[in-house]
Amino acid sequence: MTIRARITLLVLLTFLAIAGIGGYAMQQSRTSATAVKSVTESVMPSVLASSDLMGQLKDVQLAAMVMVTESDDQLVAQENEKLAEKKAILQRALEGQAKQAEGVAQRGLVQQASDSLDEYFNAIDATAKFKLAGKNEIAQAQFFGGVMQYQSELEGIVNTLRIEKSRFKDAAISSLNDRLASTTTTITIVTVAAVLLLAAIGLLLYRQITGPISRMAGMMREIATSQDFTRRLPVQRMDEVGQSIVAFNGMVEKIEEASGQVRQKTADMQAMLQNIPQGILTIVDGNRVHPEYSAFLESVFETSDVAGRDFMELVFADSSLGADAMAQIAALGGACIGEDVMNFTFNEHLMVGEIEKRMADGRRKVLDLAWSPITDENDMVIRLMLCVRDVTELRQLAAEANEQKRELEMIGEILAVPAAKFGEFIAGSRRFLDDNEQIVHQNPEATAFAIAKLFRNMHTIKGNGRTYGLLHLANAVHDTEQYYDDLRHAHTGAVWDQQHLLRQLAQVRELVERYARIDQVTLGRGVAVAETVEGRTRHTLTVDRRHIQESLQRLEHVNTANLHELVAVRNAVRQTLRLLGTETMQQVLAPVTDSLPQLAADLGKSAPQVEIEDNGYVVHGYAAPLLQNVFMHLIRNAVDHGLEQPEERAAAGKADAGAIRIEMGVMDDMLHLALSDDGRGLAMQQVRRIGIEKNLITVDQALTDAEIARLILQPGFSTRSEVSEVSGRGVGMDAVVDFVTREQGRIELRFTDHAEGAAWRNFQIVVMLPQSMAVEVDGIDVSYPVGGPEGMDELPLPSDATPQVA
Repeated sequence: MTIRARITLLVLLTFLAIAGIGGYAMQQSRTSATAVKSVTESVMPSVLASSDLMGQLKDVQLAAMVMVTESDDQLVAQENEKLAEKKAILQRALEGQAKQAEGVAQRGLVQQASDSLDEYFNAIDATAKFKLAGKNEIAQAQFFGGVMQYQSELEGIVNTLRIEKSRFKDAAISSLNDRLASTTTTITIVTVAAVLLLAAIGLLLYRQITGPISRMAGMMREIATSQDFTRRLPVQRMDEVGQSIVAFNGMVEKIEEASGQVRQKTADMQAMLQNIPQGILTIVDGNRVHPEYSAFLESVFETSDVAGRDFMELVFADSSLGADAMAQIAALGGACIGEDVMNFTFNEHLMVGEIEKRMADGRRKVLDLAWSPITDENDMVIRLMLCVRDVTELRQLAAEANEQKRELEMIGEILAVPAAKFGEFIAGSRRFLDDNEQIVHQNPEATAFAIAKLFRNMHTIKGNGRTYGLLHLANAVHDTEQYYDDLRHAHTGAVWDQQHLLRQLAQVRELVERYARIDQVTLGRGVAVAETVEGRTRHTLTVDRRHIQESLQRLEHVNTANLHELVAVRNAVRQTLRLLGTETMQQVLAPVTDSLPQLAADLGKSAPQVEIEDNGYVVHGYAAPLLQNVFMHLIRNAVDHGLEQPEERAAAGKADAGAIRIEMGVMDDMLHLALSDDGRGLAMQQVRRIGIEKNLITVDQALTDAEIARLILQPGFSTRSEVSEVSGRGVGMDAVVDFVTREQGRIELRFTDHAEGAAWRNFQIVVMLPQSMAVEVDGIDVSYPVGGPEGMDELPLPSDATPQVA
């Protein structure tokens, strides 16, 4: 039963006695219910709509932020179209607020919000135009200086409107409370006048209407004061008051959702700003850093003390900037901030674009600086924005790429000169430089004869360099020659300075020696080209000139602003340079393997087959003598001791010719070279017996097979009882051990079967040497002919040279 029905029943029962009083009470009740309905269905929704405006504004701000930071022009245009839709939504919302406005203040605020909205979206449109025109820095400046300003102004108006709405709501609730209080008083008077009947009616009315409404009004005040939109009014019954409470609870729930959305959007925007991988700060009047800056700035300067600091001290302290330049930059703040943007344009050339800054631990960083003005609607500069990038690694990689390019160019120049002629050029240049140094030392004062001799010698070096196409050297020599020419003419003002002349000669000599090192060490040319080993010409690595040219082209066209591209080019060129002066294992061991037929014939055996599995590795030429000495002993031992006589192999079902296998690989930073054969293996009992005879072990000493096997590495150990031309002198494996250990390597014996305690054990000898002796061929077209074909260049490395690693 509704409240109206209950009151009607009571009035009918007491109609005869208190018809007039009951009618009056009914009228008061209806008036109160109408006032409540007005508050819950009109005033409160209007307040909710004003709160929604704030959330919509945050949505527009976030969309504008996305548009500014977006790099794709198509996406920028799409975001701009979305902003137009959001503008229409805001305008409709303001029109609704205008219809619901109460009083001159609310209508005026709505009108101000409409005007500010147009200016706000005009600023956003201007930002989008700059963005679509590719003017990203101006777009960002426009955004932070214009859009954000109008955003702040519009938010202030909307917030004021919300407060005015809330004040009006509070006034309406207060009026409702006054009306309810009046109704309560009237009912109380009627109840007293009507004695028991009216008292019963008043009590009923209080329980049915006044109590719930009072509780609802109190809850409204508490929620409005505390802004705790999680609270709800309890619904005890579904009458008019209950329906009003349900409506009120729904309204509070929507307010809670809108507030949550605003908080989330604000957090998203802050997260976006804090995670931009670029140092951004703004400079305010007084050359101070504004408290709002990107978090990445702290990583760039390696300090959290940023806000409020003098930007000159933060950015330029301990930098490579001179005192005059620092004074000019320090004056820029006063010259630009608070002035027309034209002042910034006039002084922009004074703003340094790159500095080198020394950090607290002594490291040096190269910082790229980009300056932008932040202006107001009158084109007055209110702040300066500085974007800072750490480009240290980029500059280092670019310098390394330039040095690699220079070395490749010098390699190309050297390869175009026959080795013999290049050697003559280097020797002649050294003689001329020695002569010039002697002349400078012997002449404290200038003489015409000394200057003429200096000039002739240097001119000869330059002429020969140009003749052979050694342009880097010729250009360097030209500067020194020019100085000598200036000394010949008094009007040039050049003076005879022994120290300066010696420094110039030292610079030229350093470049000559670098050419010589590349020729003899990196390329391994010079006299080594004509060397032979046991009557054989050295096999040397040949690299297609195309790779040198391609490497130069990559270095010339590399994007020095792209870190990943610089690293890739550097690694590719380094790999090309590392392969210079290397040889295959087959070629290194060719003198040894070619001698095996004669060795086998001396032993009455068939020449063995030698299989070398290099797994894509080559070795530096300087390691060739070591590997030849080591494997000469190992392979000869395998033929002599490991491989059986033909009749024994036939009886065992083996091929007449034995097989020797060498496998290369890199593991645990060591080059592993494992040698094995298909012979009968190691004679364990014989090795133990000889160990006892040579007092290497005792008769009763218990040893594992591995310990017995290692006896063959002891000095003077040999299983041959007779001395022949092949073996039996006891200088085999211990010599191998000595060769290897002198190169910081080691030797291991590994069984390839599981026959512990057997008379014969199959095994392999593993030689481990430093990994630096080997290079992995990684996708580079190389070949190893004795004499290179047309378009190829022979690049040997002498055995006594130190490898040149790029």
